[in-house]
Amino acid sequence: MPELSATITSFNQIFDSIHRCSTRRLAIAGAGNSEIITAINESVNKKIVYPILVGDRNKIQPLIEKVGLQGDYKIIHITGDEEIAQKTAELAKSGEAELLMKGKVPTGTFLKAVLDRKNELRSGELLSHTAVVEVEKYPKLMLFTDGGINVAPNLEQKVAILKNSLRVAGALGISQPKVAVLSAVEVVNPKIPDTLDAQQLVEMAGRGEFGDIDIAGPIAMDLAISDYAAQLKGYHSKVAGEADVFLVPDISTGNITVKALIYLAQAKVGGIIMGASIPIILLSRSDTAEIKLCSIALGCMVVEDKD
Repeated sequence: MPELSATITSFNQIFDSIHRCSTRRLAIAGAGNSEIITAINESVNKKIVYPILVGDRNKIQPLIEKVGLQGDYKIIHITGDEEIAQKTAELAKSGEAELLMKGKVPTGTFLKAVLDRKNELRSGELLSHTAVVEVEKYPKLMLFTDGGINVAPNLEQKVAILKNSLRVAGALGISQPKVAVLSAVEVVNPKIPDTLDAQQLVEMAGRGEFGDIDIAGPIAMDLAISDYAAQLKGYHSKVAGEADVFLVPDISTGNITVKALIYLAQAKVGGIIMGASIPIILLSRSDTAEIKLCSIALGCMVVEDKD
């Protein structure tokens, strides 16, 4: 991770910061996709990654020629989704790759290879996804978790999800993250189970189990992002209107929220999976080259230096 003198508040600042890092070795499982190669081309131009393109050379090479990819890269010619995923995971196991990225292979196939014990990428922690979102009308980056992996997490899983997202926050220089444990309401209601989880997470944070953070929950989205809304409702918290991390109650909430911000608020987004021995970039098939590029940059931010 780069050493930061201030909190990162935009993707432009992320790109500026990773220029001070060594070039990261990124292995892509199934790289035969035009949006992926476009993002890789930008990443190589910015000198942030050395790409290892795993997949069918006959599909990858024409795309490389189309975008005019220059600089150093490597193609490992393999066909078959399972074989591609397995080879990509092996590159991480051997240390040849510091980052993994899912390309044109099914998510289940890719994660099966990542979690295969023989590839030694398990860390003993839960895998979870954090989406880092930049929108014009919010003064800081927003970290939404988990809208990509865990469908309906229980309390124990939410603890692990929160800890993973706090690692991402730390990589972005957020020294005392403000965490909003989101719900539809801001009061504990036994008929809304996620409010009970929120209450327990706040109690755990009060015992210091998450380190130096401010946390509020259950808290509705309007209160988490708007101090004005909090004032109108008489809601008092250090988190109100200032949230950094948004812990969502389930995968649908996180997924819907982030996609709405992308399409309606022109948000810049990068996503990363934490919990394995190295960061993993897992993307939607509809994600643009810009989202893929931002995700690569985010991955470079959270890679642990092993020098």
